[in-house]
Amino acid sequence: MAANGDSHSELRREIDDLGRMVGTTITRFAGDAGLELVEKVRGLARSMREGNAEAGASLKSLLAELDEAQLKIVVRSFSIFLELANVAEDRQRIRTLQQREEASFPEPRKESIRDAIAAFKSRGLTASEVQTLVNRVAIELVLTAHPTEAKRRSVRRILRRIHKTLAERDEQQGQSRQQARINRHLQSEMEMLWQTDFIRPRRPTVLDEVMRGLAFLPVLWEEAPALLDELRQALQADYPTVKLQHDPPLIRYGSWMGGDRDGNPFVTPEVTQQTLERLRRTAIDLHLETGRQLSKYLSISDRETPPPPALTEAIRRVGAQFPELAEELKSQRPLESYRQWFHAIEWRLGKTAAVSLAGGATPPPGAYQSASELWADVNVAATALLATRNSTTEAVEVQPWLDQILLFGFHTERLDVRQHSGVYRAVIDELWQAMGVVEAGATLDEATRCDRLLQTIGRPIPTTGVELSPAAKETLDLFTLLRRVGRRFGMSALGGHVISMTEYASDILTVLWLWRASETVDGGDRADAQLLLPIVPLFETIDDLKGAAATFRAMLEKPAYREHLRGLKNQQMIMIGYSDSTKDGGYVAAQWCLFQSQIELQQIADEFGVTLTFFHGRGGALGRGGGPAARSILSLPTEAFSGSLRLTEQGEVLAERYDNPYIAHRHLEQVAWSTLTAVSRRSRQAPTEWQEAMDRLGAESLAAYRKFVDHPAFGEYYRLATPINAIERLPIGSRPSKRKASGRIEDLRAIPWVFSWTQNRCIIPAWYGIGSACEALTTAEPSMAAILANMYRQWSFFTAMIDNASLALAKANMTVFKQYAELAAGIAGADELTASIVAEYDRSRRAILTITGNRELLDEVPWLQRSINIRNGYVDPLNMIQVELLQRAARGAATPERQEELEYLTNLTVKGLSTGMRTTG
Repeated sequence: MAANGDSHSELRREIDDLGRMVGTTITRFAGDAGLELVEKVRGLARSMREGNAEAGASLKSLLAELDEAQLKIVVRSFSIFLELANVAEDRQRIRTLQQREEASFPEPRKESIRDAIAAFKSRGLTASEVQTLVNRVAIELVLTAHPTEAKRRSVRRILRRIHKTLAERDEQQGQSRQQARINRHLQSEMEMLWQTDFIRPRRPTVLDEVMRGLAFLPVLWEEAPALLDELRQALQADYPTVKLQHDPPLIRYGSWMGGDRDGNPFVTPEVTQQTLERLRRTAIDLHLETGRQLSKYLSISDRETPPPPALTEAIRRVGAQFPELAEELKSQRPLESYRQWFHAIEWRLGKTAAVSLAGGATPPPGAYQSASELWADVNVAATALLATRNSTTEAVEVQPWLDQILLFGFHTERLDVRQHSGVYRAVIDELWQAMGVVEAGATLDEATRCDRLLQTIGRPIPTTGVELSPAAKETLDLFTLLRRVGRRFGMSALGGHVISMTEYASDILTVLWLWRASETVDGGDRADAQLLLPIVPLFETIDDLKGAAATFRAMLEKPAYREHLRGLKNQQMIMIGYSDSTKDGGYVAAQWCLFQSQIELQQIADEFGVTLTFFHGRGGALGRGGGPAARSILSLPTEAFSGSLRLTEQGEVLAERYDNPYIAHRHLEQVAWSTLTAVSRRSRQAPTEWQEAMDRLGAESLAAYRKFVDHPAFGEYYRLATPINAIERLPIGSRPSKRKASGRIEDLRAIPWVFSWTQNRCIIPAWYGIGSACEALTTAEPSMAAILANMYRQWSFFTAMIDNASLALAKANMTVFKQYAELAAGIAGADELTASIVAEYDRSRRAILTITGNRELLDEVPWLQRSINIRNGYVDPLNMIQVELLQRAARGAATPERQEELEYLTNLTVKGLSTGMRTTG
């Protein structure tokens, strides 16, 4: 958003300009009456926000009188305006970043890689210390397809074109003829946007989601290597002897799309195989194209610059090794060695693309066995260029490809596989029955289960005369596929095997058992002993997080698992879930429990000599661990942060962060900056006084939250006072909204849970309980107010927790929420629950203002205050329309056609509100 008055005016002018174009479009397709209606609703909403109760009543009456066709005009108009406001804000963000970079030059831009390295220099860190720090940093961003992406790709494409056209208009300032042409193009895009359906006609398939993730790859392919180049340059400037390590690289990508089968029946082994093959083919195609472009560019003549002997020897050697290639090289330019060498690389990449996962298939001669072999071949050309004084060409043209090979390999993104622990427990019980290990219906305690797993590991599973359930067959098929992937594509194609709702050490041993059982696939392979699957327990609920250290210890005490871990160089990944823990225990209790569990797990890892990487399952919404990524990283406990981490990039944040190259680069450099900064901090515990305060805050907030959600009327109230029923029907993700068919809140996924509370402007997952907790502490002990304020100023964990809650409260709107609460007014206990929410909001707001010392929420971020206030003029009436539609649906429609129209319009409001709030779940 705007950094100063002039840039703010520039943003306002652009929004006003786009608004006029929207108005022209409304008139064209809905007539003057349509535009007049939209302006009337907008005016009443503005008056309502200014405190005019009469305007609010008039708006409510007006909306009740409108038919569905009129409501549709209003919903689409406001939704489109909010989409364009987002485009304008993104453009303003880019302008502001560019202005700040220009103003700071030649000094490093704040929160950049150069800034981090320069800070090391100013602190007096030695080259040896910096080398250690750089070696420890390993960031993996994992793209997930959680069902929160409400925007269609068709809409995104139009918005992307509008963004590009606006940038072109900036470049043509003062050119009246060109400006007129560009404005016509903009108006054309507006017309297309008005006539494009915002709602998908069907749910996306899993492979649709895979392709949606790959749609961001062109940006990642360019920007991630640029990050390595910046680090390389920063080190060259301040620490020229420090070198970047290759394994693992500074940053890389993973994915859950096509591998996350927890509660998603559509992620079958066949789909996972197609996903892996598509990821591999995409990477190889990009490498092929890069090689072809380099071959065209490197027209260096051997006559002008004789090639080093190492290059000519490499060409001779590869020709001798592969006679088919030798014949092809004869037809290539004989006096252009670089082009000959890149042709050889291209030939080998073509063979690599033919490697198959089919049982019994063998790689064709010439295929690369791994991406490291490709890297070594490309490095031959890089070394040759350096040896012939072409250092700039090497750095600008060849080094980026070396980095792309390092970051993306032959797999684009490492694919994680995730499954629920309960599924695997049931499968292993069934297999044991088939093997005669246990009787049907036998119940084993944890100690006995672990013993049986260790006793039977590696024992063959009977394949004849046994009828297995579909779940067991699918599980065995999955591990057959993973074994083949390891043998043919290499284990680098696979990330971690994540076990949802891990409770016991046996959950981890079960996956090890299944992996070892897969060694018999296709008759076995001599390389199997080196194929080691990283097993990743996921601790999600409050109780599981509290018991995580004990579970981890029990894992490490099992000799079979320790042997497996030694093969993985004693590196263990543990995932912690922000979404389900918050849904289970409320915001404050979950944040503190997550923080403490990391410290406890790290202590166990240190005791056993294990290197621990935490995988942070954060969502995009504040109630699911969202918020600025850099702030989240800096808030991690210093005593449990080694520099290696994984973060999920979920749902709508993918487009927010990776649609535009400049914003993508800024996101990546802030993540890298914060990681470098965090790993360099001195490890220290928070003062005992602060920890005790958080213990009390966590306990008090948990009690307040559980009292609220455990209210006898809560389940029915929640169903009526939020649009959860509409959200569950939305065709926005391949995965069902529940793990299993049930009306229980406990079985609802955390994503629709947060989504629904965001839609009704309550956002309780991101703040409920803070007010009660702070009030309880300061009432019992008034001096706690000063302690909490001091914690906010000096403890990054507490600062991030309060700032995120402050943002959630600023986006919440109790006036609007009360309109939703009226939908549940007919059930016993509804008034009590509504009063609890409003009272807790007031308590939480007061508590945060006291802690921060601000007069209003977000006083320290004025541009965000303005943005929320402007948006509310369009978001509030969309909320009121959604309430009206929910009321009409509850009363029942006269015909199925009208019921379908009501449902469609409700979906449109969900989409519009998601745009306005810039978040879903």
